[in-house]
Amino acid sequence: MILDSIDRYEVIEEYPEDRYLPSYLVYSKYKREVFHIVFAADIENDNVRVITAYRPSRRDWKEDLKTRRKTR
Repeated sequence: MILDSIDRYEVIEEYPEDRYLPSYLVYSKYKREVFHIVFAADIENDNVRVITAYRPSRRDWKEDLKTRRKTR
């Protein structure tokens, strides 16, 4: 799913000061399934790493599944 949906990637959050490497939360869609991927970018070594991938919860994300709901 991750590789087959590369043409649909959309960066929805950036974490430039992440602990080890800058990372990015990416929205993607494969067929009818929406999922998020967190990538870490190792610019120095010309390398991108998949940290995790998951199906976003409607409890935590607005209807577009790209915008976080605000916590109270």
